Amino acid sequence: MNQTIRKFSRRFLALFSVIFQEAARQADHAGLSRHIVALNRKTSSTDIINELSVCLKNILNYRLFAFVVKKEAGVDVWLDPEMYKTAFEHIILQDFHLQNPADLTYLNNNPGRDSRQKTVEMDNLVYYELTEENCYARLYMLPEKPVYAFHDEVVTLILQGCATALSKQLKIENLRNAAVIDPLTGCYNRREFENQVCRHMASATRHKNNLCLFMFDLDHFKQINDTHGHQAGDLVLKKIAFLVKDNMRQGDILARYGGEEFIAILPETGRQKAMELADRLRTRIAAAKIFYNDSTLQVTASFGVSELIPGMDMARLIENADAMLYKAKHNGRNTVMPGLIKVCPDAAVTI
Repeated sequence: MNQTIRKFSRRFLALFSVIFQEAARQADHAGLSRHIVALNRKTSSTDIINELSVCLKNILNYRLFAFVVKKEAGVDVWLDPEMYKTAFEHIILQDFHLQNPADLTYLNNNPGRDSRQKTVEMDNLVYYELTEENCYARLYMLPEKPVYAFHDEVVTLILQGCATALSKQLKIENLRNAAVIDPLTGCYNRREFENQVCRHMASATRHKNNLCLFMFDLDHFKQINDTHGHQAGDLVLKKIAFLVKDNMRQGDILARYGGEEFIAILPETGRQKAMELADRLRTRIAAAKIFYNDSTLQVTASFGVSELIPGMDMARLIENADAMLYKAKHNGRNTVMPGLIKVCPDAAVTI
């Protein structure tokens, strides 16, 4: 009797497992169809990757999700949750043959390192490659619930849908970026800066918000080119641009204004806060060490700050920042004008 019950139990469990997997399969495919439709309605590559992350979280309940898209210079990274950033940077740098974390651009709010960082090993991850005409990407996951055989089929289908949508969107964005992005530094170019500042000035005037600009120039930059060559100069410009963008708020806008000169728009920011930010950036630039071949390069920067006042036009706002930068240059360089009484302490960094 007991033997008969055990046989029946095994058969029942096997049948239940098949029924459960089939039910899960149908539910997952139904959800998959909805997400693929949503993917093709997105109008930015970031929104497409976000939809992919939501889809896979619903189906696989991932504990770690990372989607890495290879670009001409570096990679774009979507990472969730951020507590794995430190460990995951090592995996990405190795897999994509990169040397510096500065080559990683984070798409979802640039997650930072914090005290809750956790480790993860490549052996524990499930990963897939996505190859399209103009797109190479990798998907990394650390699933939390049991993964059935058909989940590979689900992931393959969603990645096929994602590849089509992402490839199309990247073509559009590449064309758009070619017109507005400086190819060396990844900052906006001068033409797009002028478009952006016009919009932000109109918004600040309409809503009675503060608006400031700062302009900065790398001191004695010609000596870098003359001593180490233009490739070294290009590296310095790229690294300094990354450092500044990485230490600005989301919503602030940085543009390359010409040569070694940059300009930034600081929405909803008064003059005092703008000067404090400029001084923090000045000290970080002065402390940064940039390695080129066997040399360690260091530069300083001079900043000029201007504030929007009623009735001021774009030309005057930029002229005021330029005039303050001119004063900073003639006030010994490596300074901010108008000046601050409180000076931020130096903090050495390597970029």
